[in-house]
Amino acid sequence: MKIEMPVLPYADNALEPVISRETIGYHYGKHLQNYVNTLASLVKDTPWSAKSVEELVAEVPEGPLFNNAGQTLNHALYFTQFMPAKADNLPTGTLLELINRDFGSFDTFKEQFTQAALTLFGSGWAWLAQQQDGRLVIRKESNAGNPLRHHETPLLGIDVWEHAYYIDYFNRRADHVQAVWQIINWQVVADRLQG
Repeated sequence: MKIEMPVLPYADNALEPVISRETIGYHYGKHLQNYVNTLASLVKDTPWSAKSVEELVAEVPEGPLFNNAGQTLNHALYFTQFMPAKADNLPTGTLLELINRDFGSFDTFKEQFTQAALTLFGSGWAWLAQQQDGRLVIRKESNAGNPLRHHETPLLGIDVWEHAYYIDYFNRRADHVQAVWQIINWQVVADRLQG
C-alpha cells in the first residue's frame, strides 16, 4: 500500500454498537491519520520513499520509522477487515478449511486467538497469519509488531491498544475482543490468503 489513509468500506457508524462512530472518529480519523502523516514525513527525501508500507514494515530497523510504518499498515488492515455486525458470522470456503486443518476447528481457533489477544501484556496486536508454507498461525505482537517481520502474511489483526476500545468498553479488553467477532468480514480475510 501507499502511504495514505485507507478508505473505510462502511459508514462511520456502521459498526455500532461494537465500535462506535466516536471511536472511529478518534481511532481512524485521528490516530491513524497521525501515523500516516508522520510516516510520510519520515520517508520524505530518503531512499525509503520509494518503498511500499509493507516493504517498510518488513525491512526497516526498529525505531520511529518502523513504529509508524507498522501502525499505518496494522490499522489499514484492521479498519478494512470489518463490516456491519452479522449473527453467526463465520468464515467459509478455503479459509475455513485452513482454520480447521491448522487449529482443529473454528471454535478452537477462536478460543486460542481470543486468549492471545487477552494475554498480550500492554499494547499491541493479535494476528492470524499465514506462513510461507501455507500454514496458519496465531501471533502476539507488541506495539507496532506485524507478522511481516517473520516473513508471514497478516490475515486478521485485532488491536488491543486501549485507544481501540476505551471509549466504548473502558478498560474491558475482553468485552471488546468478544464483540469484534461479530463484525469481521471473513471474505476480506480470505482475500488476503497467499497461494
